[in-house]
Amino acid sequence: MTNLFEKQDSLNAPIETFYFNSADNEFPVKPHWHYFAEFLYILEGSAEITCDGVTYTVSKGELIILQPSTVHSIGSADGGLPLFAGLKFDPVKFPNMNSYAPSASNIFRYARDCGMRTRFTAEEAEALHCREIFGDCIAESESYLYGREMILRAQIYRLIFGIVRIWIKSGLEIDRCPITPDGLCGIENITEYIDARLDENIRVADIAARCHMSYSGFATKFREQYGMSCKEYIERMRIFKAEEYLLFTDHDLSYISQQTGFSDQSHFIRSFKKFRGITPKQFRNEKKHNGQQPPF
Repeated sequence: MTNLFEKQDSLNAPIETFYFNSADNEFPVKPHWHYFAEFLYILEGSAEITCDGVTYTVSKGELIILQPSTVHSIGSADGGLPLFAGLKFDPVKFPNMNSYAPSASNIFRYARDCGMRTRFTAEEAEALHCREIFGDCIAESESYLYGREMILRAQIYRLIFGIVRIWIKSGLEIDRCPITPDGLCGIENITEYIDARLDENIRVADIAARCHMSYSGFATKFREQYGMSCKEYIERMRIFKAEEYLLFTDHDLSYISQQTGFSDQSHFIRSFKKFRGITPKQFRNEKKHNGQQPPF
């Protein structure tokens, strides 16, 4: 499966949206796999989609979910050139929003284990507001307006839990779905654990142990998946979190350094300047002066 792997940039682009016009893109889409979940909504024509050896014919108005880590390919079902919209996202970036709801990554894993269907009829897709959601997400992705990421996430959450409701009606016992990733950590979802603990003194050795891997083995796999060391990933995510504090609050640097897991204010300033080329104070002043927001 390794030679079919399609790398995604989970750090900088955890959500991807697109229109795929078969007449303008390389088609058929060859077999590949990735750690992202992918939703495809057929706008015109009919597609033949093979996922882990099972072939589905998905027609205009229908929706299909391609689960994370599944090998899939896309061709024409009727000799024509289908047009479809896509949402591709890292499910580990969609944590549970309250104490009783499992995260998106746990839901997808649990639904797959329970054999839940991943193809939905045109009537079901319409009830899920697919045309509206896909259109809005693609429009948001093409702009960098205030609140862009939050709107994208809200729309994707809306679609995810609409699908979960269909699965529940089909017999999915959602109360049995694991709420936390305890015991389920691997390279593909360990960032969910890391992101929730950026304000703590998390050690790479402890993270490797959580994945039941040696330090060296974990370090190699993590770099292969994310293109950087785990230590660098943690530091970058802390910088991203700090940027939000700098732009959207008036907290001082000492408070921000504590909330983002830096050992002290000096460490925070050094790390920020290393990644951004300017100090946190300069960043805050420049962005607020220019009325700019970061392209989250």
